[in-house]
Amino acid sequence: MAQDQMDIYGGQADPSRTHVDNFKIQPWQLDQRLAYPFELKIKFAKQRIREFYREVQGQIFVAFSGGKDSTVLLHLVRELYPDTPAVFVNTGLEYPEIVDFVKTIDNVTILRPKIPFPKVIKKYGFPVVSKEFAQAVYELTNYNLSEKIIQKYHKEKISKKHRYLLKAPFPISHKCCYVMKKSPMKSYMNKTGRYQITGLMAYESRQRRMGYLLYGCNILEGKNIRSRPLSIWVEEDIWKYIKDFQLAYSKIYDMGYDRTGCIFCMFGIHMDKCPNRFQKMSKTHPQIHNYCINKLGLKKVLDFMGIPYEFPKGLEYYVEG
Repeated sequence: MAQDQMDIYGGQADPSRTHVDNFKIQPWQLDQRLAYPFELKIKFAKQRIREFYREVQGQIFVAFSGGKDSTVLLHLVRELYPDTPAVFVNTGLEYPEIVDFVKTIDNVTILRPKIPFPKVIKKYGFPVVSKEFAQAVYELTNYNLSEKIIQKYHKEKISKKHRYLLKAPFPISHKCCYVMKKSPMKSYMNKTGRYQITGLMAYESRQRRMGYLLYGCNILEGKNIRSRPLSIWVEEDIWKYIKDFQLAYSKIYDMGYDRTGCIFCMFGIHMDKCPNRFQKMSKTHPQIHNYCINKLGLKKVLDFMGIPYEFPKGLEYYVEG
């Protein structure tokens, strides 16, 4: 598969292959596997890891974000191959609790992007709604597209409720993820000759589900060879594994956060329940919140989208730990 057809973290699949006849895994098979008993999912994941290890002659590493999913993944892989390195990209956009936790793990290589986030958003734009949406808006804004492609984007990638963002007084882009995370990871792979194992799960998004249907857990073709052995897991499986195997994890999860991606990312913010991620941040990380809202310019973006970012008055917020 060509590098420009599927990103190295498992994003958008090649549109020409999304017909059911091209699926390696049928939708009913994925649904069946998502319902596997927990113990079978562990065996399934380990078998995919073993197969991938053999195919790439042991040249593997774990793409380690410091979050709960990659924490489970790293434990699974190192149970089989203890010397497997982990790679963490410190973009400067992680919660401090994530960075602190990463420092407690052995054999972790820490990478950094070449361009800081303020310059990335100034050059390309802000990440809003979703990666697919932001990419569509960026291409509509910056490329000379045919009328046929424009209509296709409006029909398939830009919902009516978000079309007002086409007239936003700020640029929108999907580029930050590539510049901040994928580019450093790609450089590491080119330098070391190792292939990544990631903690992506098919249930998390439509694109990730499609990626699994097309290729299964292990992608062994083209320039984008990698493994996703947790594809058939769900969040409940992750927490059960952490509990059953008594794994340490970042304390950010005990502070009311469900996801631990880039701290300034606005992908999916419109679907957050109250208090949303930025409202929580105003309580748990007030200095970072101030930097995010007032220094980076997220205030104008969230105001335009009608999304609150200050903690609601009268609502109590408890932080465990």
